Amino acid sequence: MTNHEIAWVFSNSPKVARPFLVLLTGLLLLPALPASAQSLRGSTRSVDLQFRVAHDHDFTFLESPAQVERFVKAGYLVPVKANRYFELHGVSYPYARPETRTFILRLSEQYRRACGEKLVVTSLTRPLSRQPNNASSRSVHPTGMAVDIRRSNNMGCRSWLEEVLLSLEKTGVLEATRESHPPHYHVALFPKPYARYVANLTNQANTRMASADVLDYQVRRGDSLWDIARTHGTTVDRLREENELSGSRIYAGQLLKIPVSR
Repeated sequence: MTNHEIAWVFSNSPKVARPFLVLLTGLLLLPALPASAQSLRGSTRSVDLQFRVAHDHDFTFLESPAQVERFVKAGYLVPVKANRYFELHGVSYPYARPETRTFILRLSEQYRRACGEKLVVTSLTRPLSRQPNNASSRSVHPTGMAVDIRRSNNMGCRSWLEEVLLSLEKTGVLEATRESHPPHYHVALFPKPYARYVANLTNQANTRMASADVLDYQVRRGDSLWDIARTHGTTVDRLREENELSGSRIYAGQLLKIPVSR
């Protein structure tokens, strides 16, 4: 409907109907939503892509708990253990592909620091015989490359996580879907592309560290390694390595070496 047509309808309509026409006009003139707004909603294309990646990796769709145990003993699946950044809730088989575990470890640490709460993992490897009734017949959970993450009640945390998942989806290392029953995010990680992605990040970090200066810093009362690392743009692991620390305990007056990028 053109602007001229809208004006004609408005001027020739009864006054009582005009509020409804104003609302209708506003809806007609709203811009179309960007394509990214459709992301995380899931699609047949997404399910097909996950299924194809699983076959490209030559992954087995595990049929029973016994087969899961055999894959764990063979090293194809690795244990996923909760830590201070994430917890497991209702996970019957706490195992995943090694790259999937790496993804959980990296994501949960970033999530905890950004949101102040733990990431909650609700499902990992599920054998075919233990799939829920509403699971897709093409689900990749039986391969160990998928992880379900509970949707937080905190809007800021949800926004942060969705932004990260969308960013990673664009790089081609995973497919993520926002599910409603129960509310969670289903993430199918693509192991080989993700391993290359992490290796590239690590190489970039090593290059930056190689071109870093070292400053002396005297620990003050109330300092923590995390606070010092954040203030100086480095990491806790790098501080430990530079100062040969086995843990995170420091004391007031202690002299630390701080790597600072040029």
